[in-house]
Amino acid sequence: MVHGQRLSLFHVVSNLILLGLCVSTKKTSDKSTSSKSVQCGSWIKNPNGGFFTSPNYPNKYPPDRECIYIIEAAPRQSIELYFDEKYSIEPSWECKFDHIEVRDGPFGFSTEIGRYCGQNIPPFITSSGRYLWIKFVADGELESVGFLARYNFIPGN
Repeated sequence: MVHGQRLSLFHVVSNLILLGLCVSTKKTSDKSTSSKSVQCGSWIKNPNGGFFTSPNYPNKYPPDRECIYIIEAAPRQSIELYFDEKYSIEPSWECKFDHIEVRDGPFGFSTEIGRYCGQNIPPFITSSGRYLWIKFVADGELESVGFLARYNFIPGN
């Protein structure tokens, strides 16, 4: 450990996981084995709140994408998350195809808050702690406008 500095094992591991999950790939249409990388998702720590979007928003999002967004609030704060009115994700039964998945914590195994698709805007979401994990998935068919999500921080419990 470096004198005067402490690295949280949690933050190191979480950042490594995020780096591995934030890059989605799509095979090119030619017969080669090369792939095209598309950056999407991010670890969000802006103390003033802000927003993030699906790729290409407000135009149609591209097919075959998986984007992870992790929002981190300061200690003893919670997160409020809401989606803009111009919202459209390919509808499907139980949101099996394109969808947004929101979890209450920093991981893909944190408690699920909800899974959303279609044209109905997801409900206003408040985290129980200082992290929200959001995954956007687009399959290979029927792209739509996507989403713009806004977030801010409030005093926690």
